[in-house]
Amino acid sequence: MATAKKHWFNIWLVGLLIVAGWTLGQGFYRDLSATSNDETYEGLKVFSDVIELIENNYVDKVDTKKLVEEAVRGMVGSLDPHSALLPPEAFKELQIDTHGEFTGIGIHVTMRNNLVTVISPIEGTPAYKAGIKAGDKIVKVDGETTEDLREAVKRMRGPKGTKVVITILREGETDPLEFDIVRDVIPIYSVKHAILKPGYGYVWVTNFRDNTSEDLLKALEEMEGGDAPLKGLVLDLRDNPGGILSQAIQISDIFLEEGEILSIKGRLKKHTKVFKAHVDDTPRSYPLVVLINGGSASASEIVAGALQDHKRALIMGTTSFGKGSVQTVETLRDGYGLKFTIARYYTPSGRSIQAKGVVPDIVVNPGRIDENGAKPENLIKEKDLKNHLNAEDEKSTPQEPNERQMRLETRHSPVESQELLKDQQVRRALDLLISYDIFTQLKNG
Repeated sequence: MATAKKHWFNIWLVGLLIVAGWTLGQGFYRDLSATSNDETYEGLKVFSDVIELIENNYVDKVDTKKLVEEAVRGMVGSLDPHSALLPPEAFKELQIDTHGEFTGIGIHVTMRNNLVTVISPIEGTPAYKAGIKAGDKIVKVDGETTEDLREAVKRMRGPKGTKVVITILREGETDPLEFDIVRDVIPIYSVKHAILKPGYGYVWVTNFRDNTSEDLLKALEEMEGGDAPLKGLVLDLRDNPGGILSQAIQISDIFLEEGEILSIKGRLKKHTKVFKAHVDDTPRSYPLVVLINGGSASASEIVAGALQDHKRALIMGTTSFGKGSVQTVETLRDGYGLKFTIARYYTPSGRSIQAKGVVPDIVVNPGRIDENGAKPENLIKEKDLKNHLNAEDEKSTPQEPNERQMRLETRHSPVESQELLKDQQVRRALDLLISYDIFTQLKNG
C-alpha cells in the first residue's frame, strides 16, 4: 500500500512539474499560493489519477511522456487556433521559417476541417510550378493518408532531387488529383520587385522574415534610382501569411512619417504597447496601392490597416484573413517550444480586424462574373477556425464598402516579371496610379 501511494505521489508530482513547465515556459512563473488554490489542485489530482489508471490498466503498454505531451497539446490547442505546444521538430521548423532555407516542395499549409489545406504555394517552387493552388486539400502523401499536419509536412520535406507524390482534392474537380513533385531547396526570399512601366514600380512581399524590411528598402532604392523617378508603387501582399511583428512595423514606418502604426493590448502591462512612425531620411510620398486577399494575414494586415487608416495607400483586392492577435514563442526544456497568444492588436484608428479582416477600398473578386455577380474567393479565414478569438473592442464594426468601392473581375495570375501585366489586379492597380498622375497634372496644369 505504501509503495502504491508513493507511486501515485510521484506520478502526481511529475504531472505537476511537466504541466507547469510546459505551460508557463522560461521566464513565466506563478506564486506558490496561486498554483495551490483548490481548483488547480483538484484538477491536477484528476490529471494524475487518469495517467495512473491508464498506465496501470490500459490494454497496451503506454508511453507516459507521450500521454502528458498529448494532454498539454490538447490544453494549449483549446485556447485559440494560434497557440500550440511545439515538439522539437516543429519548433525547429518554426525557426527555419523565419530565416534560412529548407528542402521540400514549397507550400504554406494549415488544418481545415481535419484536412491538410494549402494556404498558398511559394512562388517559383516545385509545388508552384506543378500547379498546386490555394485551397487544395492534401489527402495523401506518397499514397499514405494525411491526418496530422506536422506528419504531413515532415513527409513532404526531404532531400533535394527526390520525388514525392501529393494527392489533393480541389473544388470543382470530381476526382482526386495526383502531382508528382521533385523536391528542391526552398530559399527563403521575401521580397521581389519589378518596374511595371517607367515611373511605376511593383514590390511583392511574400512573408515577413528577419530581413524583410531591409530587403524592401533595397528594392525601393533600386527602383527609385532608375532612369525615371517613381510616380507610384504597387505593394503586393496577396497570400502573405504574415510573420515577424517587428518587420510589419518597420515596413509600415517606411511609408509613414508620423502617427501610430498599431497598438497591442494584452492582459499584462508588458504586453500592452503602442508603436509609432518616425521621420525617414528618404521621404516616400508617391502614391501607393496595396493588394490584399483572403490569404493576407497577420503582419500583412498590420501593414494594410496602418496605411489605410492613415490614408497613405489605396487598398485593393478582397477582405483579408482576419488574424488580429499577437503570439510569442517561449523555449522549453528538451527542445520543446510553446507558442501562445499574448495580445490583440488594433489599427491606428482603434479597429480590431480579429475574425473580420481588412476590407479593401476597392473590392476585386476573383473568378468570372456571371448573372449572380463575381464569384467570391473561397479561402480559409480566421473566423472559420475553431476557438478563434473575438475582437473585444468598441470600434470593431465591420467596414462597409463606400461609394468608391466597386466589383471587378480578376484572375490571380502567376506573379513573374514577364507575367505581371497579365495579372488583372496588378494591371488595375497600375491603371489607378497612372490615372492619379494624370488628374494631378490636370489639376496643377
